[in-house]
Amino acid sequence: MNEEKTNPLLCDPVSGMCEMPAGKNSNETVSIVTEHKPIKIIYYTDPICSSCWGIEPQLRKLKLEYGAYFEMDYKMGGLLPDWNYNSGGISKPSDVAHHWDEASLYYEMPIDGDVWLEDPLESSYPSCIAMKAAQLQSTEKAVKFMRIVREKLYLEKKNITKWENIEDAAQMAGLDIQKLKADFEGDAKKLFQDDLAFAKNLGVRGFPTLFFADRNQNQLTVYGSKPYSSYENTILALFPEAKKKKISNENPLAIFEIYPTLAPKEYAVIFDISLNEAAIILEELFRKGKLEQQKIKNGILYLKK
Repeated sequence: MNEEKTNPLLCDPVSGMCEMPAGKNSNETVSIVTEHKPIKIIYYTDPICSSCWGIEPQLRKLKLEYGAYFEMDYKMGGLLPDWNYNSGGISKPSDVAHHWDEASLYYEMPIDGDVWLEDPLESSYPSCIAMKAAQLQSTEKAVKFMRIVREKLYLEKKNITKWENIEDAAQMAGLDIQKLKADFEGDAKKLFQDDLAFAKNLGVRGFPTLFFADRNQNQLTVYGSKPYSSYENTILALFPEAKKKKISNENPLAIFEIYPTLAPKEYAVIFDISLNEAAIILEELFRKGKLEQQKIKNGILYLKK
């Protein structure tokens, strides 16, 4: 039984962090090696981390404006091994439901916590392993897969530990299902364990955690959900030559060619407009039949037709 009062499923909106119970970290210094671009970002996340869903707007904007200067390596954190603990006011899945509804309001991103009442997850490990399996096929498709898995969980209340839901998301992301299944049952398990071990070496204490490194192995870390400027300033601190790419809003539908699904909050952050303005633009496009929408009790997701 864990004595700590930290519970990884109770994400603190103030720190923007889903914290893990304190464990022993390795004291060794870990260097992050950049490969093809000036900056490497190691992003520790988990499919069921509500704070990570909360920073989707900032990360999507960062990729649009500064994607030419960094590559992002998604590492899985293993937020919920199982339910064999009772800490921080959570002892069973139903305790998470209300917390997720609150997180939805705080981050202004659509989340329906009722999944924890209707079809609760026993662990986040299967979805973490599935993500590692997806990465064995394609980094790009794996990122799409992660997004689809999260939409299934947060909006559709799908239990993403179940293979049928993982398979459905993989199909939508264009992954080879047979290979995914073979890797899920094989190599991906070891890759996930490698991620957990590397997290200890880096001193990861919660999610989201983003480690930024340049070619001289200078490192900066952004812990938790932060405003966009925190991520932008970290890029510029490590690579001052980076030039922001201007994102035009002349054609409001163009962004859906890059990101086929967007919440109003994401649209607002990407284009530096108010949430209200974004909601009006997107609703108008929906009314004109240019977009589809997925409405839940705590928000809306707009989808490319």
